[in-house]
Amino acid sequence: MRVLGLIPARGGSKGIPRKNVRLLGGKPLLQYAVEVGLLARGITRLVVSTEDPEIAAAARHAGAEVPFARPLELAQDHTPMLPVVQHALRTLQAQGDRFDAVCLLQPTSPFRESADIEGCLALLIQSGADSVVTVLQVPDEYNPHWVYLADASGALRLSTGETSPITRRQELPPAYHRDGSVYLTRAAVVEQGSLYGARMLGYPVRRDRVVNIDSMQDWERAERLLGAEVD
Repeated sequence: MRVLGLIPARGGSKGIPRKNVRLLGGKPLLQYAVEVGLLARGITRLVVSTEDPEIAAAARHAGAEVPFARPLELAQDHTPMLPVVQHALRTLQAQGDRFDAVCLLQPTSPFRESADIEGCLALLIQSGADSVVTVLQVPDEYNPHWVYLADASGALRLSTGETSPITRRQELPPAYHRDGSVYLTRAAVVEQGSLYGARMLGYPVRRDRVVNIDSMQDWERAERLLGAEVD
């Protein structure tokens, strides 16, 4: 299976300006994604999609390829991820390279491990699923069987649609949310217009390694995690 490792890294960022090349632990944030992508077995080719020359230079210095420039219209604040991934696959195909799957590695999750990528890939191959994403288990108090939604009148109803909640914690089925570290999708599914497809599986990851950097508070937490490792 040929797998494209794709790191999307645009130049604009409102929460943390220039965060993809901002130094975290002495190296650009982008470099964490590049290093783990190069280390992971099963990634055929590691490519950075960016419109920004400084980011492109940092990506190449870290060891990634930047074989094309992302169009400016695909590097806006509200640009969805799907067309960015589709553009990468189509551009590389036009250059003569085709892939069976794409592994999306967003720089904002710097502490993913190569074993997470390899585990997702093994699960995709073994299961025949359309996609595999890394997940964290939702705390019991946020389980859908215990979460209520309010209607227009303020009346509460269970998010599951059930008439009464599960009473015992031990009977709650596990619930998960995407943590953002790894999105692995078959190329055919992406071409059809989805990053997930009809059958998506979850690959649980370690909670103590998860940080998704969207704000300065997230950045400070990442710095604390790095400091704890050094200590």
